[in-house]
Amino acid sequence: MPKMTFIDRDGNRHDVDAPVGLSVLEIAHRNQLDLEGACEGSLACSTCHVVVDPEDYERLADASEDEEDMLDLAFGLTATSRLGCQIIMTEELDGLTVSLPTGSRNMMAG
Repeated sequence: MPKMTFIDRDGNRHDVDAPVGLSVLEIAHRNQLDLEGACEGSLACSTCHVVVDPEDYERLADASEDEEDMLDLAFGLTATSRLGCQIIMTEELDGLTVSLPTGSRNMMAG
């Protein structure tokens, strides 16, 4: 099974199993990591924003236009930012490393 690493807001590494077919958001939730996902992965917010390790970024499929639009709303956007709900784990992504930003902007909260 592929593995991936989350780096939390405090800089701690969490090496976890990353089942093929699950999104980074789903993998984070399975491992009780603090990645919000207010829209439950429906591409309607930017709360599952992650920063992909630059060495891994090129291995990802390109972001869709809809994902790019949501990323524009993300807090702390970087050149390797992606939405966790849009990164689907594959064997080829084994070893993927993502960092959780220090904050999020939840437009869904009233």
